[in-house]
Amino acid sequence: MRKFPRWLIVVGVLVVLGLWFIGRYNGLVTAKGAVQNSWAQVETQYQRRVDLVPNLVSTVKGAAKFEQDTFKEVTEARSAWAQAKTVGDRSQTIQAAQGFDSALSRLLVTVEAYPALQATQAFRDLMTQLEGTENRVAVARKDYNDSVFAYNVRTRTFPGVIVAKLFGFSAEKSFEAVKGAETAPTVDFTK
Repeated sequence: MRKFPRWLIVVGVLVVLGLWFIGRYNGLVTAKGAVQNSWAQVETQYQRRVDLVPNLVSTVKGAAKFEQDTFKEVTEARSAWAQAKTVGDRSQTIQAAQGFDSALSRLLVTVEAYPALQATQAFRDLMTQLEGTENRVAVARKDYNDSVFAYNVRTRTFPGVIVAKLFGFSAEKSFEAVKGAETAPTVDFTK
């Protein structure tokens, strides 16, 4: 009876390990690509919102005299978004988006306090667009967080953690609610 050559067993084990390694690496690359794609969708929705809000503000300005601080905050938040987008730092972009969220929520509360503004058709149309945009932003954020979660699990669980560390795949940051987001903004017209 002929004995099976040992070198063939070693080669077989190395091939299996190599294929396993390639599969893990490709899985991490795919997950990272999903995170990047989801982030691009978030940016698309933020850009839509940033483009839409000035039109809404212009329409509202023509219909009534609004609290100037609210407009200033929206404008500053839009500028911070544009600057963060130019820099390309995801953390700074998330922070700018959260600042825009805060200014926008104050704008929406202020708008609700002026019922006469809601009488104009242009305002209603833009408000509908804004509400739809906010829903799209929420969905894009959720999808991004889902992609980040799946990717981060792959980079932190065994045996994927080995491949992730070898090739420099690091954890991604999720969107989190800004501090105080659980409290509704208040509008005080007595000042």
